[in-house]
Amino acid sequence: MENIIDIMLYVSYLMFVVAAVGAIVLPIVKSLDNPKSLVKPAGALVGIVILFLICYAIAGDGLNARLIAAGATSGVSKFVGGGLITMYVLFIAALVGIVFTEINKAIK
Repeated sequence: MENIIDIMLYVSYLMFVVAAVGAIVLPIVKSLDNPKSLVKPAGALVGIVILFLICYAIAGDGLNARLIAAGATSGVSKFVGGGLITMYVLFIAALVGIVFTEINKAIK
């Protein structure tokens, strides 16, 4: 029974990789027909990278005893903190956008 579970686990890994490649590579290949269509997504990607770098710069690198015992370093802590702050900023921006859109619809 454990062999079947292991096999299915590897099959699910393979399916995930195929789906990820399909979701990432195929739209890029399709958009190569019209390279101007890549400008907005590239700008958004650059904006998110800049936001992450800002959040990384303000993130703390503190560790507690449990994290040190688990092998975490201050660099890992700072990277995770930067990712969390980036997620919080993007989440708040999405909420503000939703509220603004709904208010704008109600006014019109």
